[in-house]
Amino acid sequence: MSLKIKINEHYSSLKKNYLFSEIAARVGAYSEAHPEAKIVRLGIGDVTLPLSPVVVNAMKKAADEMGQAATFRGYAPDFGYDFLRNAIAAYYGKNGVTVSSGEIFVSDGAKSDVGNIVDILGENEILIPDPVYPVYLDSNLMSGHTVRFLKGNEQNGFLPLPEGLPEKPYIIYLCSPNNPTGAVYSKAQLKIWVDFANQTGSLIIFDSAYEAFIRSDAPHSIYAVEGAKTCAVEICSFSKTAGFTGTRCAWSVFPEALAAGDTKLSALWGRRQATKFNGVPYVVQRAAEAALTEEGIHQCRANIAYYMENARLLAAVLKEKGIWFTGGTDSPYLWLKCPNGMDSWEFFDFLLQKAQLVGTPGAGFGEAGEGYFRLTSFGSREATEEAVRRLNTLL
Repeated sequence: MSLKIKINEHYSSLKKNYLFSEIAARVGAYSEAHPEAKIVRLGIGDVTLPLSPVVVNAMKKAADEMGQAATFRGYAPDFGYDFLRNAIAAYYGKNGVTVSSGEIFVSDGAKSDVGNIVDILGENEILIPDPVYPVYLDSNLMSGHTVRFLKGNEQNGFLPLPEGLPEKPYIIYLCSPNNPTGAVYSKAQLKIWVDFANQTGSLIIFDSAYEAFIRSDAPHSIYAVEGAKTCAVEICSFSKTAGFTGTRCAWSVFPEALAAGDTKLSALWGRRQATKFNGVPYVVQRAAEAALTEEGIHQCRANIAYYMENARLLAAVLKEKGIWFTGGTDSPYLWLKCPNGMDSWEFFDFLLQKAQLVGTPGAGFGEAGEGYFRLTSFGSREATEEAVRRLNTLL
């Protein structure tokens, strides 16, 4: 018997297959047909190095505390333990940015926050960069919101700006360093967006999950730009900064000055989190705190340096072959133009079948990604060097 309930029909607007599910299916089929093949995976942006020692030691200590009645803890505070919120505020201070601990909300992932923030927003026109991380688009389609794309291309360095946009309120998603393109907004470029948002009464949702990879003088936070606290929410994560992809911890910043009329967005987000979220486990929050100590930052940056050396190796072979790309300097991602006029999935199959290499088709990140391809530097050094050898032979 069929159910007679109503369902959320907006889900029919989504692509049938999530990007990485389609990749997994194609790689699985190839592996089944070629069980002898040694596949090198430079697709999904997951870390491969273990957690740093200072983080692991903090987790062990916290786990021991959970085994003693005197130090056991149950539900975590809705917005995070004060010790972690204070540590995150101090981390901003190291980058020359002032954020109060009361403006920080700890969560289980930047992906969760980016997807969940639509809960506190009404019917607004949404501006989303194209190409970009799929959750921005999908979470808004699930809610039936109207989406307009900001087209990235080689001419604008895959860093679109608001020139030509009608001056009216929007919800604006920005990601810098960008996933998938690795492109990074300069302070001057972010100032253009901040000024536009303040002039139009728009909200910027700024995803800075990859800020720890920045090596240039580009801002690590949008709050390094004057005026950002009246128009921007910032979402950041320990996933790539400290290798927490499987450990799950992140944060969002809702400045006190950020309000829609008389309603502070921090109050709405706090109510949303208190209602729908039970907090990040104590053990994980102690681990995150350790990652932000002086020694923790040192150890985590050593891991990041390892990945960035992988990026340098991949960038070198692309340069040698004369293939256009961006990223790989302030980001673990390299975004390359598919050679010989191939489309994204055609190049995916070409690499898989001819070199047993797996990357990510740019078309999976939006229409403007067609004809481009993402490689990640999150593999092991051995795997990256093997990928370089295969690319050097194939391209």
